[in-house]
Amino acid sequence: MLKTVTGIYQNGQIHLAEQPEEIHELSQVLVTFLNASTVDSAKLRQLIEQLETIEGIQQGFEELNAGQTRNISSFIQEMQQKYDISD
Repeated sequence: MLKTVTGIYQNGQIHLAEQPEEIHELSQVLVTFLNASTVDSAKLRQLIEQLETIEGIQQGFEELNAGQTRNISSFIQEMQQKYDISD
């Protein structure tokens, strides 16, 4: 799973702006230091969203390859119920 949260590095420690959900103890992380004066926050958010989209697509392929699929009519029915769409 790919989960991105912002944080601040201070006095040798990283302080997260939020606690990530569904993350297990001892999870592996990547830390990237950004120069605040040159970071475009809108572009950064767009990049994060793109990475999360790619991760979702990868997860879908893994589920497909593992045979964890369902038929289209089941999916359509679920979406109709979820979004209150009538036939």
